[in-house]
Amino acid sequence: MPRVPIGMIVLVVLSVLIYFGLAQRVLDRMRLTDKGALAVIAAIIVGSFIDIPLTSGEIASSINVGGAIVPVGFSVYLLATAGTSKELGRSLLGTVVTGGLLVAAMTLLSEEPENMLIDPLWVFPIIAGLVAYLLGRSRRGAFISATLGILLADIAFLVWLYATGYPGRVDIGGAGALDSLVIAGIIAVLLAEFIGEFRERLQGGPVTEGRPKELLQNLRNPSHEDKGGNADEK
Repeated sequence: MPRVPIGMIVLVVLSVLIYFGLAQRVLDRMRLTDKGALAVIAAIIVGSFIDIPLTSGEIASSINVGGAIVPVGFSVYLLATAGTSKELGRSLLGTVVTGGLLVAAMTLLSEEPENMLIDPLWVFPIIAGLVAYLLGRSRRGAFISATLGILLADIAFLVWLYATGYPGRVDIGGAGALDSLVIAGIIAVLLAEFIGEFRERLQGGPVTEGRPKELLQNLRNPSHEDKGGNADEK
């Protein structure tokens, strides 16, 4: 019986939560509607079955539509709707640092998976999720840093193969990368949500100093309930 990728299981569970309105707060903070979120998830699931060949030969590579192209497109949308330039900068910095640390982790944890204390399927997403939150801080920034950081690590591995001439194959966003991407993105967003909410309660509300007027208006307007802007960017 074929194994169902854990990333797919997580996406299906997430779809159910969104359908029943249990993820509305997070979606509002990311400027995303229920229908929009479900459309993105559907695109990832369907696209995960589509690989576009890039190179062939001793060093072969391909890019997965659901595991790479859709997340990149979604991240570009999130970057375009970033609350402030500071959030945008943190998201990009988080992407680079997360990708670099994942490459370092791959080198340090290069032993056989069966000899490792923790399955790499969880090691890399946890690293990506934690680092992405610490650097991205907002829900959007954390998600962008986590997902693009994992894809950046795939691309770095492909560059390494070409630089060394070592034969191999890289499926950007494919196979286990999709599982890692989904798990890392969710870990990063959940950390931003729970820690951000905790900090917000401690300080008596969202930070307003230095925030754009449009953002502050949305934060104060009950009809928006955090839509568009977010107390996200702390």
